[in-house]
Amino acid sequence: MKQSRWLAVAMALLLLVLTITAASALTYRVVWGDTLSRIANRFGVSLAEILQANPQISNPNLIFVGQELEIPTGDETPTATPTPPPNVTPTPTPPPTGSQTYIVKAGDTLSAIARRFNTTVTAIAQASGIRNINLIYVGQRLTIPGTGPAPTGTPPSPNQFALGAQTLNLHNRARLEEAGMTWLKYQYKWPSEDTLANLAEIIDSAHGEGFKILVTVTGDTPYPAANSIDFMAYIAFVQEVARLGPDGIEVWNEMNIDFEWPAGQINPSSYVNNMLAPVYTAVKAIDPNILIISGALAPTGFDNNTNAWSDARYLAGMRNAGAANYLDCVGVHYNAGATSPSATSGHPADPGDRHYSWYFLPTLTLYRNTFNGTRDLCLTEFGYLTPEGFDGIPSSFSWAANTTLAQQAAWLAEATQLAKSSGYVPLAIVFNLDFTKYEKSGDPQAGYAMVRLDGRCPACTQLGDVMK
Repeated sequence: MKQSRWLAVAMALLLLVLTITAASALTYRVVWGDTLSRIANRFGVSLAEILQANPQISNPNLIFVGQELEIPTGDETPTATPTPPPNVTPTPTPPPTGSQTYIVKAGDTLSAIARRFNTTVTAIAQASGIRNINLIYVGQRLTIPGTGPAPTGTPPSPNQFALGAQTLNLHNRARLEEAGMTWLKYQYKWPSEDTLANLAEIIDSAHGEGFKILVTVTGDTPYPAANSIDFMAYIAFVQEVARLGPDGIEVWNEMNIDFEWPAGQINPSSYVNNMLAPVYTAVKAIDPNILIISGALAPTGFDNNTNAWSDARYLAGMRNAGAANYLDCVGVHYNAGATSPSATSGHPADPGDRHYSWYFLPTLTLYRNTFNGTRDLCLTEFGYLTPEGFDGIPSSFSWAANTTLAQQAAWLAEATQLAKSSGYVPLAIVFNLDFTKYEKSGDPQAGYAMVRLDGRCPACTQLGDVMK
C-alpha cells in the first residue's frame, strides 16, 4: 500500500514537472540571419538556457534555416496572437485582379506555396509586401498572383547561346572576337584587398568593349576555418557588386569541397538558405535582369562527408532545399576531360568505372536530370588541359599528359557545338583565354589557355566556326 501511494505521488510530481516544462517553453523556427545569441536576446533568455533546452545542438555557432528550437521563456501562458515580423508590410496593397488569398499554416515555406499554386517565390513576395522571403509566420495572409500580368523580376538565361572566356584583361580582345565570344568572366575573391572601384572599372571596360561580364564572387581564403563565412557581410557585398551593373553573378565557387567551404560544415541546405536565396532576392531587387547562377560545384566522386561531398549528392541536396526558386541557371564546371566531348568511356584516369565527372555529356545529363529538366545549365568553367609547349605536367594532372594542342582545339569546338545545340545550355565560359601561370608542381593554368605562350590559338578559329 505504501509503495502504491509513493508511486502515485511520484507520478503526480512527474506530471506536474512535465506540465510546467511544456507551459514554460515555446518552439521557434530559425530564419535567415538568425544566430543563437540574437535569438536569446530576442526572447530575454541566456544562450546557456537555449543550449540546455536543445541538447541536439553540438555546435552553438551552427544552426540552419528551418531548424526548430525550444525556447525556455518562463511564461505559463503563451502569447495568443503572433506579432508580425518587422520585414512584413503590415498592410499590403490590394490584391491584383485574378489573385487569391492564402493563410500560412504550420510547416509552410514560400517555395512550397509557390509550387502549390504554380507561381514563383518572387511573385508572391512582391504581391504580399514581403522583404525577407525566408520569414513567414502562421496565420499570415499572402496574396497569390493569379491570371494578372506575369512577374517581371526573373529573366531566365540569355535567349540564345552565348560563348565567353575567363581572362585577366582585354589584351587579347581580337582573339575573343575571332572565337565568336561575347561574354567575359571575372572571379572576385571576397574579402579582398581589391576594391569595388577596381571591379567597377573592369565591368565598365568590358561593357565599353562590347562584352557582357559574369562576376563570380567567392571566398578569398583556401581551406577556410569553421564558421568563417560571414553570410550577412557576403550578401551585403554582392548587393554592392550588383549596383555596378554586371550582366551575371555566380554565387560562390565549388562549395562542395573544403578548399572553398569550411570542412565539416559542407551542406547544400546551408548554402541555399544562407547564401543563394538571400543573394538572389537582394540582387533581383536591385536589377531583375542580372543573371543569377548557382556556384558551380567541383566535379568529383570523392565523398567523406567532411572534406568533400560528391557533386551528385550536393546537387541533389540543393534541389531538395529549393534552389530552383533562387537561380536563373545552374552553374557547372567541366575541366578534367581527356577524351572527345561525345565519349562516355576511355578516359585515362577512369579504368572501366565510367564516372560521369570525366566525361562532358554525362556530366551535363546528371545536372540536367537532377533538376528534372526544369532549369538551364551554365558552364561557368569548361576547358581541356594540354602540356604541349611546357616541360612536363603536375602529377595530379597526369591524365592530361597525352592531350595535344590540336585535340584541345577540336574538343573545345565540339563541346561548344554540343552545348549550343542542347537547348538548355545558354552560356558557356571557357577556362581560360590567356593565362600564363604554369606550375609543374601545382597549378597548370596556362596549360588550359586557348592563347598559348607563343601566341598561337588553334581553338580560336575552330570556335569561331562553331559560333558563326
